[in-house]
Amino acid sequence: MNVTEDLARFVVETPAEAIPGPVLHEGKRCLINFLGVALYAARDPSLDIMLDVFRHEGGRPNASVLGVGIRTSLQNAALANGYLGHLEDYDDTHFPTVIHPSSPTLPASLAAGEHYGSSGRELLAASVLGMEACCRIGMAVHPAHYDAGFHITSTCGVFGSVGAAGRLMGLSTGQMVHGMGVAGTQAAGVREVMGSMTKPFHPGMAARAGVLGALLAGRGFTSATRILEGRRGFAAVMSREHDLAEVTRGLGERWELRMNGLKPYACGVVAHPLIDAMIALRSRVGQPAGQVERVDARVQPLVLELMDRPDPKIGLEGKFSFQHSMAVGFIDGAAFPAQYTDARVVDPEVAALRGRIRAEVDGAMPEDAAEVTLTLKDGRSYTENVAHATGAPQNPITDSQLEAKFRALATHALPNRRAERLLAMLWDVDRLSGVGELMRLTRMPRSVARD
Repeated sequence: MNVTEDLARFVVETPAEAIPGPVLHEGKRCLINFLGVALYAARDPSLDIMLDVFRHEGGRPNASVLGVGIRTSLQNAALANGYLGHLEDYDDTHFPTVIHPSSPTLPASLAAGEHYGSSGRELLAASVLGMEACCRIGMAVHPAHYDAGFHITSTCGVFGSVGAAGRLMGLSTGQMVHGMGVAGTQAAGVREVMGSMTKPFHPGMAARAGVLGALLAGRGFTSATRILEGRRGFAAVMSREHDLAEVTRGLGERWELRMNGLKPYACGVVAHPLIDAMIALRSRVGQPAGQVERVDARVQPLVLELMDRPDPKIGLEGKFSFQHSMAVGFIDGAAFPAQYTDARVVDPEVAALRGRIRAEVDGAMPEDAAEVTLTLKDGRSYTENVAHATGAPQNPITDSQLEAKFRALATHALPNRRAERLLAMLWDVDRLSGVGELMRLTRMPRSVARD
């Protein structure tokens, strides 16, 4: 079994014309979603810490950091943009594995595409194939790998980033095998850091690892040729249970990107059905939060595993609190980035409602489903069942909803007219002669006012 070589060949040799139209369209949606989220996040002060390190360490201006007027090395740009893509926890999710495939993969393809003068069609194909590789490796090791405490977006993300970057750099199949080896041995990231700046650092780290792996392999650097299936390779070492047949089963026929969903809410995806339920209950009940006696939810096990934080102290922790997400869903009717600020997390009304929310696990509950019962102080109760959360593959956000999300986010970093130009360019990215034209639209000094 030559899993690594078979996957490398698929990423390198699959012509863009062989990728189904609906899959390429989903790739465009991922690009639009990723860039909107990353541009919004570029206003976060935490980026200054990273940029200060870049200025101190130096780096040739080969690729753009999104949302700021800065160009830096390919590795630095991949790191920063991967961080920005995941900072708000508003990126995409591959539902079978809970991988966020865009944030480690697209920063690598954008950096490589900008520097090497790739066309938009080449960028799109490389991005789709990289995300496919990332998700298929995730399918092979999930759930044991994730249950062990690894952040699967980061650990599997290195393969998406090296695949996308390496294809745009023109690696041969043999070179891609070695690039995967270099990237795979850098696979890292543990879930203990969730709720801190280091969680979004993981996709950036994975993007950087993939770019470095591709750069080295393209120059003759060698590595293991069986990084996935080897006796001491990625799967054997990092997942006590795995099925490597998932990596190549139906390769080129079944596309995992079709199981990818774009988030309507800026928090952990397992809380999304709960937010849907609370927004619906807000409309039905018509009572303020102070009249709520208690809220009881029946949830999938990952909700308590990942998001049981009844008393978050900062906004980043709130993104991993199902209690906070439910509370703002009811009080604000929304769960956008504004609902996950430090100030909103400590708001007394929100905190009070969080304290009245309870959940019990139902092992038979699908990941994108939930049942919520809200009881008022006068004894009346209301129940809301969500079969498929908004944004799930069975209930995806529409293209028009995605455009609205992009506009709401991107205009925090770009003038309105420039954001519209960028959006139009992304829908037609496969007709774009060069990625550099796209990236120029994303660069905007922070001091420039929006029109």
